[in-house]
Amino acid sequence: MILYPAIDLKDGNAVRLYKGEMDQATVFNDNPAAQALEFVNAGCEWLHLVDLNGAFAGEPVNAAPVEEILKQCKVPAQLGGGIRDMATIERWLSKGLERVILGTVAVENPDLVRLAAKEFPGHVAVGIDARNGMVATKGWAEETNVNVTDLAKSFEDAGVAAIIYTDINRDGAMQGPNVEATAALGNAVSIPVIASGGVSSLDDLRNLKTCGAPLNGAISGRALYDGAIDLAEALQVLKD
Repeated sequence: MILYPAIDLKDGNAVRLYKGEMDQATVFNDNPAAQALEFVNAGCEWLHLVDLNGAFAGEPVNAAPVEEILKQCKVPAQLGGGIRDMATIERWLSKGLERVILGTVAVENPDLVRLAAKEFPGHVAVGIDARNGMVATKGWAEETNVNVTDLAKSFEDAGVAAIIYTDINRDGAMQGPNVEATAALGNAVSIPVIASGGVSSLDDLRNLKTCGAPLNGAISGRALYDGAIDLAEALQVLKD
Protein backbone atom coordinates (compact mmCIF):
# COMPACT_ATOMS: atom_id res chain seq x y z
CA MET A 1 0.00 0.00 0.00
CA ILE A 2 1.17 3.50 -0.85
CA LEU A 3 1.02 6.40 1.61
CA TYR A 4 0.03 9.64 -0.10
CA PRO A 5 0.84 12.70 2.05
CA ALA A 6 -1.76 15.38 1.31
CA ILE A 7 -0.99 18.98 0.52
CA ASP A 8 -4.22 20.95 0.33
CA LEU A 9 -3.75 24.40 -1.20
CA LYS A 10 -5.79 27.44 -0.22
CA ASP A 11 -4.71 30.98 -1.10
CA GLY A 12 -1.20 29.71 -1.84
CA ASN A 13 -0.74 28.02 1.55
CA ALA A 14 -0.68 24.38 2.62
CA VAL A 15 -3.75 24.00 4.85
CA ARG A 16 -6.08 21.40 6.30
CA LEU A 17 -9.83 21.83 6.46
CA TYR A 18 -12.20 20.39 9.04
CA LYS A 19 -14.85 18.23 7.32
CA GLY A 20 -14.37 20.15 4.09
CA GLU A 21 -15.38 23.56 5.50
CA MET A 22 -13.38 26.32 3.77
CA ASP A 23 -13.86 28.68 6.71
CA GLN A 24 -12.33 26.09 9.04
CA ALA A 25 -8.86 26.03 7.49
CA THR A 26 -5.65 25.70 9.50
CA VAL A 27 -2.51 26.94 7.73
CA PHE A 28 0.33 24.49 8.28
CA ASN A 29 2.90 25.90 5.87
CA ASP A 30 3.05 29.07 3.80
CA ASN A 31 5.59 27.37 1.52
CA PRO A 32 3.87 24.31 0.00
CA ALA A 33 6.93 23.29 -2.04
CA ALA A 34 9.08 23.20 1.12
CA GLN A 35 6.38 21.07 2.77
CA ALA A 36 6.34 18.71 -0.21
CA LEU A 37 10.14 18.37 -0.11
CA GLU A 38 9.93 17.55 3.59
CA PHE A 39 7.60 14.63 2.77
CA VAL A 40 9.81 13.46 -0.10
CA ASN A 41 12.98 13.64 1.98
CA ALA A 42 11.25 11.53 4.64
CA GLY A 43 10.78 8.80 2.03
CA CYS A 44 7.31 9.20 0.55
CA GLU A 45 6.92 7.90 -2.99
CA TRP A 46 3.89 9.95 -4.06
CA LEU A 47 2.28 13.32 -3.29
CA HIS A 48 -1.45 14.07 -3.20
CA LEU A 49 -2.25 17.70 -4.06
CA VAL A 50 -5.61 19.48 -3.90
CA ASP A 51 -6.41 22.94 -5.22
CA LEU A 52 -9.17 23.82 -2.76
CA ASN A 53 -9.91 27.23 -4.27
CA GLY A 54 -9.98 25.57 -7.68
CA ALA A 55 -12.56 23.03 -6.55
CA PHE A 56 -14.97 25.88 -5.80
CA ALA A 57 -13.98 28.09 -8.75
CA GLY A 58 -14.16 25.26 -11.29
CA GLU A 59 -10.72 26.12 -12.67
CA PRO A 60 -7.12 26.02 -11.36
CA VAL A 61 -6.41 28.77 -8.82
CA ASN A 62 -3.28 27.56 -7.01
CA ALA A 63 -1.31 26.74 -10.16
CA ALA A 64 1.87 28.54 -9.06
CA PRO A 65 2.50 26.49 -5.87
CA VAL A 66 1.59 23.26 -7.69
CA GLU A 67 4.09 24.04 -10.46
CA GLU A 68 6.76 24.82 -7.85
CA ILE A 69 6.12 21.46 -6.17
CA LEU A 70 6.38 19.65 -9.51
CA LYS A 71 9.64 21.47 -10.24
CA GLN A 72 11.27 20.69 -6.89
CA CYS A 73 10.01 17.17 -6.13
CA LYS A 74 11.10 14.15 -8.12
CA VAL A 75 8.30 11.81 -7.01
CA PRO A 76 5.00 11.43 -8.90
CA ALA A 77 2.14 13.67 -7.83
CA GLN A 78 -1.62 13.57 -8.33
CA LEU A 79 -3.78 16.70 -8.29
CA GLY A 80 -7.49 17.37 -7.87
CA GLY A 81 -9.56 20.54 -7.70
CA GLY A 82 -10.92 22.60 -10.58
CA ILE A 83 -9.91 20.20 -13.37
CA ARG A 84 -13.02 20.13 -15.51
CA ASP A 85 -12.01 20.21 -19.17
CA MET A 86 -9.61 18.49 -21.56
CA ALA A 87 -7.40 21.56 -21.98
CA THR A 88 -6.73 21.73 -18.24
CA ILE A 89 -6.01 17.99 -18.10
CA GLU A 90 -3.55 18.27 -20.99
CA ARG A 91 -1.90 21.33 -19.46
CA TRP A 92 -1.27 19.69 -16.10
CA LEU A 93 0.05 16.45 -17.58
CA SER A 94 2.38 18.43 -19.86
CA LYS A 95 3.80 20.17 -16.78
CA GLY A 96 4.90 16.88 -15.27
CA LEU A 97 1.89 15.96 -13.16
CA GLU A 98 1.57 12.17 -13.06
CA ARG A 99 -2.17 11.93 -12.44
CA VAL A 100 -5.16 14.26 -12.63
CA ILE A 101 -8.07 13.62 -10.29
CA LEU A 102 -11.51 14.28 -11.78
CA GLY A 103 -14.27 14.71 -9.20
CA THR A 104 -17.14 17.01 -10.08
CA VAL A 105 -16.94 16.19 -13.80
CA ALA A 106 -17.13 12.47 -13.02
CA VAL A 107 -20.74 13.18 -12.02
CA GLU A 108 -21.58 16.02 -14.40
CA ASN A 109 -19.66 14.94 -17.51
CA PRO A 110 -18.62 11.27 -17.26
CA ASP A 111 -17.85 11.20 -20.99
CA LEU A 112 -14.94 13.56 -20.32
CA VAL A 113 -13.51 11.08 -17.82
CA ARG A 114 -13.76 8.28 -20.38
CA LEU A 115 -12.20 10.38 -23.12
CA ALA A 116 -9.34 11.54 -20.87
CA ALA A 117 -8.66 8.02 -19.57
CA LYS A 118 -8.48 6.75 -23.14
CA GLU A 119 -6.30 9.64 -24.29
CA PHE A 120 -3.94 9.49 -21.28
CA PRO A 121 -3.89 5.87 -20.05
CA GLY A 122 -2.77 5.54 -16.43
CA HIS A 123 -2.89 9.28 -15.79
CA VAL A 124 -6.57 9.84 -14.89
CA ALA A 125 -8.11 9.10 -11.50
CA VAL A 126 -11.67 9.67 -10.29
CA GLY A 127 -12.22 11.41 -6.97
CA ILE A 128 -15.38 10.26 -5.22
CA ASP A 129 -16.24 12.38 -2.18
CA ALA A 130 -19.17 11.19 -0.13
CA ARG A 131 -21.43 12.06 2.76
CA ASN A 132 -23.42 9.10 4.09
CA GLY A 133 -22.78 7.05 0.95
CA MET A 134 -23.90 9.76 -1.50
CA VAL A 135 -21.56 11.73 -3.74
CA ALA A 136 -20.88 15.45 -3.12
CA THR A 137 -19.42 17.77 -5.77
CA LYS A 138 -18.03 21.31 -6.28
CA GLY A 139 -15.65 21.30 -3.35
CA TRP A 140 -18.12 19.15 -1.37
CA ALA A 141 -20.58 22.04 -1.35
CA GLU A 142 -23.28 20.30 -3.41
CA GLU A 143 -25.00 17.05 -2.50
CA THR A 144 -26.14 14.70 -5.25
CA ASN A 145 -28.40 11.66 -5.29
CA VAL A 146 -25.61 9.57 -6.85
CA ASN A 147 -24.54 6.46 -4.95
CA VAL A 148 -20.77 6.00 -4.43
CA THR A 149 -20.60 2.39 -5.64
CA ASP A 150 -22.82 3.06 -8.65
CA LEU A 151 -20.58 5.93 -9.76
CA ALA A 152 -17.42 3.87 -9.29
CA LYS A 153 -18.84 0.92 -11.21
CA SER A 154 -19.82 3.16 -14.11
CA PHE A 155 -16.10 3.67 -14.83
CA GLU A 156 -15.11 -0.01 -14.64
CA ASP A 157 -14.42 -0.24 -18.36
CA ALA A 158 -13.00 3.26 -18.82
CA GLY A 159 -9.34 2.62 -18.02
CA VAL A 160 -9.32 4.83 -14.92
CA ALA A 161 -6.04 4.50 -12.97
CA ALA A 162 -7.52 4.83 -9.48
CA ILE A 163 -10.50 5.92 -7.41
CA ILE A 164 -9.82 8.22 -4.49
CA TYR A 165 -12.63 7.70 -2.01
CA THR A 166 -13.07 10.37 0.65
CA ASP A 167 -15.54 10.18 3.51
CA ILE A 168 -16.18 13.90 4.05
CA ASN A 169 -17.48 13.48 7.60
CA ARG A 170 -14.13 11.96 8.59
CA ASP A 171 -11.88 14.39 6.72
CA GLY A 172 -9.64 16.46 8.98
CA ALA A 173 -11.57 15.25 12.02
CA MET A 174 -8.84 12.86 13.27
CA GLN A 175 -11.50 10.22 14.01
CA GLY A 176 -10.22 7.44 11.79
CA PRO A 177 -11.25 6.51 8.25
CA ASN A 178 -14.49 4.80 7.25
CA VAL A 179 -12.79 1.41 6.88
CA GLU A 180 -16.02 -0.51 6.28
CA ALA A 181 -17.24 1.71 3.42
CA THR A 182 -13.77 1.89 1.86
CA ALA A 183 -13.37 -1.89 1.96
CA ALA A 184 -16.85 -2.36 0.47
CA LEU A 185 -15.96 -0.07 -2.42
CA GLY A 186 -12.57 -1.72 -2.87
CA ASN A 187 -14.28 -5.11 -3.18
CA ALA A 188 -17.05 -3.82 -5.46
CA VAL A 189 -14.78 -2.58 -8.27
CA SER A 190 -11.61 -3.75 -10.02
CA ILE A 191 -10.25 -0.19 -10.19
CA PRO A 192 -7.56 0.42 -7.51
CA VAL A 193 -9.07 2.32 -4.54
CA ILE A 194 -7.20 4.89 -2.43
CA ALA A 195 -8.64 5.65 1.02
CA SER A 196 -8.96 9.25 2.17
CA GLY A 197 -10.50 11.10 5.10
CA GLY A 198 -9.70 10.66 8.78
CA VAL A 199 -6.48 8.62 8.53
CA SER A 200 -4.95 9.76 11.81
CA SER A 201 -2.89 6.94 13.37
CA LEU A 202 -0.67 4.00 12.51
CA ASP A 203 -3.55 1.75 13.60
CA ASP A 204 -5.78 3.39 10.98
CA LEU A 205 -3.21 2.45 8.33
CA ARG A 206 -2.99 -1.10 9.68
CA ASN A 207 -6.80 -1.38 9.65
CA LEU A 208 -6.96 -0.24 6.03
CA LYS A 209 -4.15 -2.60 5.07
CA THR A 210 -5.97 -5.57 6.61
CA CYS A 211 -9.53 -4.52 5.71
CA GLY A 212 -10.06 -7.43 3.34
CA ALA A 213 -9.96 -5.32 0.17
CA PRO A 214 -6.91 -4.82 -2.05
CA LEU A 215 -6.55 -1.06 -1.47
CA ASN A 216 -3.92 0.81 -3.49
CA GLY A 217 -3.09 3.23 -0.70
CA ALA A 218 -4.16 5.80 1.85
CA ILE A 219 -4.03 9.59 1.96
CA SER A 220 -3.17 11.39 5.18
CA GLY A 221 -2.90 15.09 5.85
CA ARG A 222 -3.55 16.64 9.25
CA ALA A 223 -2.09 13.69 11.17
CA LEU A 224 1.25 14.12 9.40
CA TYR A 225 1.29 17.86 10.11
CA ASP A 226 0.23 17.43 13.74
CA GLY A 227 2.77 14.66 14.31
CA ALA A 228 0.06 12.10 15.16
CA ILE A 229 1.57 9.92 12.41
CA ASP A 230 5.34 9.67 11.97
CA LEU A 231 5.87 9.46 8.20
CA ALA A 232 8.87 7.11 8.37
CA GLU A 233 6.98 4.72 10.69
CA ALA A 234 3.88 4.89 8.51
CA LEU A 235 5.86 4.01 5.38
CA GLN A 236 7.33 1.02 7.24
CA VAL A 237 3.88 -0.16 8.42
CA LEU A 238 2.57 -0.14 4.84
CA LYS A 239 5.67 -1.91 3.51
CA ASP A 240 5.72 -4.72 6.10
